[in-house]
Amino acid sequence: MVDYIARDGVALLQVNNPPVNALSHHVRVAIEEGLKKAGQDPRIKSIVISGKGSFIAGADIKDVSKPTILELCDLIESSGKPVVAAIKGFALGGGHEIAISCHYRIAHEKSKFGFPEVDIGILPAAGGTQRFPRLVGLEAALDLIPSGRHIGAAQAFKLGIVDKVVRGDAVEEAVKFAKSIAGEPLVDRRTSQRPVMGAENAFLAAAVKLAMKKKKGMIAPIVCLSVSFMGSLLPFEQGIQVEAAEAVVVFTSGQMGALQYAFFAQRAAPKWLLPCGASFKTVKGRPIRNAAVIGAGTMGTGITMAMLNAGIPVTLVEQDRKFLDKGVSLLKLLYAGSVSLRKITQDQCDAILSKLNTAVGYKSLTNVDLVIEAVYENMALKKQIFAELDRICPPETFLWTNTSALDIDEIASATRRPDKVLGTHFFVPAYHMKLLENVRGKLTSAETVASAQMFGTRIGKIPVVVGNCHGFVGNRMLHKYVYEADFLIEEGCWPEDVDMVAENFGLPLGPFKVRDLSGLDIRVRGLLEQAKAAGIEINPATRFLNGERISLLSKSLVDKGHCGRKTGRGFYNYGKPGGKIPLNDRFIKDVIVEYCAERGIERRKVAYQEIEERLFLPLINEGFKILEEGIASKPEDIDTIWLLGYAWPRHTGGPMYYANMVGLDKIYNRICHYNELHKHSAHWQPSLLLKKLAASKTPMKDWMEVAQASSKL
Repeated sequence: MVDYIARDGVALLQVNNPPVNALSHHVRVAIEEGLKKAGQDPRIKSIVISGKGSFIAGADIKDVSKPTILELCDLIESSGKPVVAAIKGFALGGGHEIAISCHYRIAHEKSKFGFPEVDIGILPAAGGTQRFPRLVGLEAALDLIPSGRHIGAAQAFKLGIVDKVVRGDAVEEAVKFAKSIAGEPLVDRRTSQRPVMGAENAFLAAAVKLAMKKKKGMIAPIVCLSVSFMGSLLPFEQGIQVEAAEAVVVFTSGQMGALQYAFFAQRAAPKWLLPCGASFKTVKGRPIRNAAVIGAGTMGTGITMAMLNAGIPVTLVEQDRKFLDKGVSLLKLLYAGSVSLRKITQDQCDAILSKLNTAVGYKSLTNVDLVIEAVYENMALKKQIFAELDRICPPETFLWTNTSALDIDEIASATRRPDKVLGTHFFVPAYHMKLLENVRGKLTSAETVASAQMFGTRIGKIPVVVGNCHGFVGNRMLHKYVYEADFLIEEGCWPEDVDMVAENFGLPLGPFKVRDLSGLDIRVRGLLEQAKAAGIEINPATRFLNGERISLLSKSLVDKGHCGRKTGRGFYNYGKPGGKIPLNDRFIKDVIVEYCAERGIERRKVAYQEIEERLFLPLINEGFKILEEGIASKPEDIDTIWLLGYAWPRHTGGPMYYANMVGLDKIYNRICHYNELHKHSAHWQPSLLLKKLAASKTPMKDWMEVAQASSKL
């Protein structure tokens, strides 16, 4: 677990616990033994702690066996011989705490530092909240500890976290350095004995405000701030006591379990399983060597950028040179922005763009592994494109469509290779958003699914396999949330009432601010197309579509020219076209009142609890129906989709985890209550799976047993 190597008066303790050199019990014991051995050997003058391949990243938070990480940090710091940390790769969590307990730190230029504990609902409880402010000052500590963000070696050097940054072998450089400082006094090198710089300044209020904005609703960041600040006013030993007491608070909170669940759910998402039994264990994907993207609009250029960033050569295709040039200009502008922000160098930018080719028409696509079609949501157009691609592209080329709701099987029917057709639902902006819904059709092969999952991971996404239905998983659930938001406005709420409840729950924006941002006309257009497909003509008196209650309130606003931010007015007033600050508007309220009066809808005061339940219970109910139907293979996939694609508050785990946390019987009973009140909304009809889980008091983690038992009846 830890190699002990003595050479030229230096003891090198090299952690060898792949893959990330986590601080397991055996590693901690071995480090402790190595430190004691080096301390007792008169031939050893200094000590270097390093990791084989990478430094130390993390630990098992449930392992409290001795020596604890805190005890190990104290042992390192109290050593009578200089201890140097040789850092390559990641020094995160417990590894970061070990590093700042050493007397000196030498880091490779590409190493990363951070305290990611807050993202799993805990705090750096091995002295991290106390030593770090003493090392870097209170202002930097109140930024880095509660944010959980990583920083590079250059910034770490500026902050005083590391003493030297090297380009070569960090271990060899650390050994040389350890020799040079052998025998030097260590009083001012022991972090715990330093005063906290900046403790007299009022950084706390600003830091709390920032943490509440960026980590909305989370307990751990606020506790980190409090403990770090309080520790700056106390002797180190008393600060450690405060840290230990507050660690118990976050360790026993429900948020820790939810955040850890979310972490592991996200890691498990790429591991897919099909109803036929094929899985990531049995089928290997085909690597994508080159690709083409059809459509140079917002989605097409975003997808192209995601592939270019991963080193995949891409041909961007349009039918019109003007639109193609516009797309290329957008790509160049985005990369120029990355250069100006110093995320990449100009040389790196040039190298990335050298992999971009362009074409007008499809004739050049005779030697590509993959084509992703990314035109607007029009079934006839997509089928036309797929028929043409099927004729031109080699038989082995994958043909994938970027769509948020359309039927993958119908698109595949336009080809002679339905086994190679798949839906790739990217989220805006496609080059940034982490989620990728990979939608399998009924004839999509296991190799195609495996290839899509491999591709998604390669381009930096969290890919989730889902089945084919209208809206797939994420949007199918979202539609129920949006419907109820509209009905709440009809029944008595104002837009700001509904948005406040959604935002208090933890969403960054409520449904009407989101609608204004995306454009009310987009939703109205979708509704009119849905009506047309059903052979129904929408008129002002229309209240139902295919037997389902609908709202035409958005259409009333659009008919008056109010489409959201882009026109300066939607459900809010933005002052001017393109404005960003939503203001409550008497005119909008008058439109709502007039709309309701014309339809004989009597408005009433709606309680806060009802607003919250009517927003979130329908989408949770739909999630259980999605599990019933096999559209999602596990609840963790549904939660990952909502956490990454729809900004569901992470500290609640996701909609399915949240339902389990509240109690499935309580969720079921409230859904039944609203089903009695709203018979014309099928989304209130309780899921049979939810009903069975609630009746049998089966926890969410055992849902499959109930589902399988039901299928055998």
